[in-house]
Amino acid sequence: MSNKVNRIRRARKTRLKIAELGVKRLVVHKTNCHIYAQIIDETGSKVLAVASTAQKALSGSVKNGGNIEAAKLIGKAIAEKATSAGIKEVAFDRAGFKYHGRIKAVADAARENGLVF
Repeated sequence: MSNKVNRIRRARKTRLKIAELGVKRLVVHKTNCHIYAQIIDETGSKVLAVASTAQKALSGSVKNGGNIEAAKLIGKAIAEKATSAGIKEVAFDRAGFKYHGRIKAVADAARENGLVF
């Protein structure tokens, strides 16, 4: 099996478990150039908050969207948007990516800025 197939399989298992819990989820996706984070409601049909290095508001302060510093900035931004929307508790959905590097940096920055997961 390829790496992409393995990642998608891991993501599916995680999303099924989060669906059983019935909580909002913080989804993180990464590419070589950018990192994206969004908070999705319990039903999975509505996006409640979004932050990414591709957005104009954050792209000016980030020189390279594919590094750990940018990931920390995204974690802080998504936590601030979530708290302003009244969201305190989420489940972390890493989209099948391994929990290290940029994914871990987003999670740590979100925790430091008020999200609980």
